[in-house]
Amino acid sequence: MPRPPLQAVLFDMDGTLVDTERLWWEAVEQVAGRPLTEADQPDVLGRPVEHTADWLAAATGARAAELAAALHREFAARVRTGIVPRPGALDLLDALALAGVPTALVTASPRAVADTVLEALGATRFAVSVTADDTEHTKPAPDPYLAACRALGVDPAGCVAVEDTETGVASAEAAGCAVLAVPSLAPIEPAPGRTVLASLAGVTVARLGAMVPRELRVLSWNLWYGGTKVDDHREKQLKVIAETGADVVGLQETYGNSARELAEALGWHHHQAGPNLGVISRYPITARLGDPEVGFYGGTGVRIRLDTGLEVDVWSAHLDSARYGPYEAHFDGVAGGELIAGEGVRLAQMREILGRIADSVVDDGTPVFLVGDFNVPSHLDWAGVEWPVTAAAEGAGFRDSYREVRPDPVADPGHTWSPIHVEREDGSGRLEPQDRIDFVLYRGRGVRVRDSGVVVSGVVRVWPEVAGNAWPSDHAAVLTRFGLS
Repeated sequence: MPRPPLQAVLFDMDGTLVDTERLWWEAVEQVAGRPLTEADQPDVLGRPVEHTADWLAAATGARAAELAAALHREFAARVRTGIVPRPGALDLLDALALAGVPTALVTASPRAVADTVLEALGATRFAVSVTADDTEHTKPAPDPYLAACRALGVDPAGCVAVEDTETGVASAEAAGCAVLAVPSLAPIEPAPGRTVLASLAGVTVARLGAMVPRELRVLSWNLWYGGTKVDDHREKQLKVIAETGADVVGLQETYGNSARELAEALGWHHHQAGPNLGVISRYPITARLGDPEVGFYGGTGVRIRLDTGLEVDVWSAHLDSARYGPYEAHFDGVAGGELIAGEGVRLAQMREILGRIADSVVDDGTPVFLVGDFNVPSHLDWAGVEWPVTAAAEGAGFRDSYREVRPDPVADPGHTWSPIHVEREDGSGRLEPQDRIDFVLYRGRGVRVRDSGVVVSGVVRVWPEVAGNAWPSDHAAVLTRFGLS
């Protein structure tokens, strides 16, 4: 899916849009009856009035409520007479309005103070305002920014928050926003997902938009003999891809030309390797990786160029199905080390794929996605069995996107084998072991998992009455939404 536009920009108020951090500092000094020092900053800058009042009360013995009232009075008096917009603030607000990007004011100040500032800046500049009075918890908790996003109807991951303090930055980042930090009194260090500038002067809508991570939706799907066991399989496959919003799909069991035919129907790009593996992508394929003559089992990869110019590698793998470990464990009583010893063929295949990935990457930070049907469970799922195939991928720096967001294998088993097999096909009446054997793994700089889940849609009848199924496979698919900085 092409990157969505910048959904909203969320502005802190004090010290970010208006030069009130100095006024607040002066107000606290007046109430405290002494000059403040750098050591006082954590309890003064970016904090709600109640926090600073409690801090002063602990130091002076005065009542916190009386101190809070005095802080309100002193600060409001200074705001009414001394409010000054920060350099570039009004120009940026005007540019966002012209571009149709909604804005919100998100402040730890009380409503009375925020309304005074809004009046000075022009309340119509903001679609929403959230103050310390509007959420149960204020900064550094994420609540204020989450409340603003809910009110605007936007995804925090598509928003940029503009802040001037560490407290505010922590709040915005906890909510999932990209952050532009413009420090007012105390320095702020750059970090992943965080840009630090000296001023808002010269900041453009385009620059803010470039800060929002691209979203890339990666789907792994075993098509099951190309889908041919199900009527009208091609139309059903296209429907699934459209409904998931996938940007790139690693395919297994392509059964000949499935990758090409799906890509042509979607207007996408494709790579087919051997009789079984393929990758289709809405983004251009700039390189084909691995052995194009790979056999039925193995791995193949592509390099795709996103609309930002960033190139990422996507590999699709299908490992041997012989000596399926869960059958040996459930039906034959094989356990522990003996199960692991049976993984030699798949482990060798995975090591070969990891070696090809290592040989092809541009550098160690290149985003790489390794997806596929591994025909073996994960070492993250079974207590007491260190399944070596996924462990080898982890040792090569790959992370399991599904387990990253759903770490409990009991609460979220994520079974992909099998939505249609409840009993063994051999007619014995034995229950088919259900397991997670399809994966979306990743590594590289600037890659964050937003969500990951198992996909099965429509009516699914069990084997052998499957011809009319809406879901045209014997595997569930795995879809992961990534943010790419």
